[in-house]
Amino acid sequence: MITPAGLECHYYYEDFARGASRQECRAAKVPRSAVWRPTDCADCPVPSILAANGSTTLELRILISRKKLRLGPCVTVEAWCSLHGPIDGDPRVGCTECNADSDDLLRRALG
Repeated sequence: MITPAGLECHYYYEDFARGASRQECRAAKVPRSAVWRPTDCADCPVPSILAANGSTTLELRILISRKKLRLGPCVTVEAWCSLHGPIDGDPRVGCTECNADSDDLLRRALG
């Protein structure tokens, strides 16, 4: 679905049909995360991560923090591979172990 920020994200859900007024983020939240608001989509890195990485083993959790000195919210992402655990580095690249397995499979298929 298209977020209020205008980006495609499969974690975002809205329903305005038949008089309903419902907007929500269905991404898993870190327990200490602040409550989600539609304005949080403007700074959220999740849509760009999902656009860059189509891995079926990718799991994302978000942490929304509101700071008094900063004007807007800060959204950070924790990325996990369901097969290999936490993803170190850029979640747009994905799990290095899954990528290595895919590369090996491709080499065997082409070689």
